[in-house]
Amino acid sequence: MTVSSHTPFSGWPPANTVFPVEGVILRVVEGEHPFHRARQAAAAANWDVEVARNPALFNGRMVFQSRVSFTNGVLNGEGHIIPYSTFLWWRKQPGGAGGMHIFAFPVLVASDGALVAIRMSAQTANPGQVYCAAGSLDENDIVDGYCDIEANMRREVLEETGFDLDRDAVADRQLYAAHNDGRIVLYRLFHFPMTGEEMAQAIRGRGDRDEEVEDAVVIRSADPSLHNYAAPMLPLLAWFFDRQA
Repeated sequence: MTVSSHTPFSGWPPANTVFPVEGVILRVVEGEHPFHRARQAAAAANWDVEVARNPALFNGRMVFQSRVSFTNGVLNGEGHIIPYSTFLWWRKQPGGAGGMHIFAFPVLVASDGALVAIRMSAQTANPGQVYCAAGSLDENDIVDGYCDIEANMRREVLEETGFDLDRDAVADRQLYAAHNDGRIVLYRLFHFPMTGEEMAQAIRGRGDRDEEVEDAVVIRSADPSLHNYAAPMLPLLAWFFDRQA
């Protein structure tokens, strides 16, 4: 089934449920995203408000989808480069109207069965939220006109935790996804030979610690009340710890 920026996710697996994905093809096309073209004045005004509240915000460039399909296990997307300010304005639209945000959560699994995530610092757009070390697709992740999800996960984890996914972990072959309100998150499990507390201490002890990361968080249950979780964490936690039971 295909999803444009104006149609719901009909025919997809139910929202907020984790389902397997056999392939990802995310093409980046030239030209303005329709949402950015139509709403850039409102987005710019909203950016002024956001920066007045948090001067540390940076208006970088990222990939934002205008069309997505999921057929025979393969996720296909067509995206455009937009300023981060447009994305922040889109986040405020009911139901994620106007576009789709595809991003990846590398799921760091400790040897004792815990998950290790990060808590975002006050200088970010998500202060205090807890989620997997991750970031939106941007121009660094584009190779020959397509987004490289695996490279994005490696880069974000290295920047935010200091872990090298190629060197320090063993990746599951299977990729998974969940969606809700125009957001599509991809999950891949990465298994580490360290306990959750050992991983957290390694992140906290970095000499070049990322300023956007306030702390490392060790997660041992699906209880959504334990931390201020970002919404895409909730289906992941329910699915992961149900598998462990």
